Amino acid sequence: MDAIQQHMLDTYRAAQLAEPAPPPPGRHDRAVLRDLYHHWLTHPPARGPRDHSGPSSAPPSPSGV
Repeated sequence: MDAIQQHMLDTYRAAQLAEPAPPPPGRHDRAVLRDLYHHWLTHPPARGPRDHSGPSSAPPSPSGV
């Protein structure tokens, strides 16, 4: 079920229960993305210690091969 079908179903249920209709899908997308971007700017992702167990972190062999 896509967002439009879900909205139509929710609107029908709200009308049957005499409740206010839900907002249409995508109505608050810009505000949500703006808030997420602002949160990301003020709280950058933490960079923990890197895992050095991969093959690129192995010390070079004494023979150079």
